[in-house]
Amino acid sequence: MMRRLLLFACALALPLAACAQDASVQVVPPDLHGSRQLEVLTATSVVRDYLESWKAFRTALNQNAPQALSEDFVGTALTRLSDTIAQQSKLGLHTRYTDRSHRLQIVFYSPDGLSLQIIDHVDYDEQVMQGATVIATQPVQARYVVVLTPSQTRWQVRIFQAATE
Repeated sequence: MMRRLLLFACALALPLAACAQDASVQVVPPDLHGSRQLEVLTATSVVRDYLESWKAFRTALNQNAPQALSEDFVGTALTRLSDTIAQQSKLGLHTRYTDRSHRLQIVFYSPDGLSLQIIDHVDYDEQVMQGATVIATQPVQARYVVVLTPSQTRWQVRIFQAATE
């Protein structure tokens, strides 16, 4: 069991360094309750694709470009983020997110392999902008509950729900 956790941590180190940019990323060993066994390759893919979804999230909200979400988000997550972009665009605003750290833990993997849940404790800065003018800035600590589902080529975020800590 300990060897498996060590392999899991080593397998994640390289992809996390590539995806995280400036944000620090810590992956806590999975804590799966009564669900399917998680393979190291699956865990690595999920974490990589989830961190990539943050890049799309940042781009979409900063540029008011909902099309930037389509590769990484589906279902409820895509609908809610697209609605947010439409509302801020209507007001002439855009939002810049800078994530500083992520602490991720996979907590559920469905028996059929069609959904996986991550808890992400994330620290980020949020700036509301009007053109090049910063209207408001705030540091945020939030706990995201994220459900991902597989597509043909990657894991996509289906539920992306935050609660501030």
